[in-house]
Amino acid sequence: MTKVGVIGAGKWGEALSFAMSEKNEVIITSRTPRAWPNFKTLEEVLACEFLIIAIPAQQVSQWLKERFVYSGQKVLVAAKGIEASSGRFLNEIYGEYVPAENLAFLSGPSFASEVMRSLPTALVINSTSVDTASVFCALFPSFIRTYVSEDVIGAEIAGAYKNVIAIAAGICEGLELGHNAAASLIARGLVEMERFGRTYGADGDSFLGLSGAGDLFLTASSPMSRNYRVGLGLASGKTKEAVCEAIGEVSEGIGTAYALHEIAAAHGIYLPIAAEVYAILEGKSPRQSLRDLIQR
Repeated sequence: MTKVGVIGAGKWGEALSFAMSEKNEVIITSRTPRAWPNFKTLEEVLACEFLIIAIPAQQVSQWLKERFVYSGQKVLVAAKGIEASSGRFLNEIYGEYVPAENLAFLSGPSFASEVMRSLPTALVINSTSVDTASVFCALFPSFIRTYVSEDVIGAEIAGAYKNVIAIAAGICEGLELGHNAAASLIARGLVEMERFGRTYGADGDSFLGLSGAGDLFLTASSPMSRNYRVGLGLASGKTKEAVCEAIGEVSEGIGTAYALHEIAAAHGIYLPIAAEVYAILEGKSPRQSLRDLIQR
């Protein structure tokens, strides 16, 4: 059996550890110790040839700098987001430590709780190296169908941006604006996401497949999504700090909204939905934001 190391023992890291154990020997580690039989030290996990890293986007830069040791491992990045402090994509951050040919990025619609129940799931493994992506595909369990793509930036943007649209969708639901408004918001969010991606040379097809539309529809339509629940909380009048405390988990859409705001301001990119999500996070009335979106 192939030995696979998982770094990050949150819900997604735990779910991936469970899934990968169907075909592989899996060990896992995190900053917070767990009383699990396969929980090991970071040094033991880093010794694995194949690594799956599920550390949130806003924390990974510091972690790589302080804790990561590269020794030829193949790395599958299982987080989604854009670094708020710098506006950097995850492929740029990881690219400082791991050669592109050994890097892959996981995308597609996937709630951790459903993966833990072995429910059918389809995901995309994105890498500039088809060989690396294919090797990771072979490690996945029978209940997860995997596809290979070379459009790393498209998958990254889709995976990050959909969390911001999910916050907007949660706000829409919280304000009881109805299904017509929700469908319109998600559809225009997909257009906005694709338009942003094309400015970075992304393949438009990525936004119509699992990485884009698939993940967006899932995340922006269910309270199982943390980012959707952020939107629900904001619609009720809570601050982002209060919402995050209540959820108790990292919601990548918040950091990504701030990153998109900085990128849009620096490069003059028109991102109306993301701009209103940022404004709401900064204290603007959700109802006023929705009115402004409709009247723009």
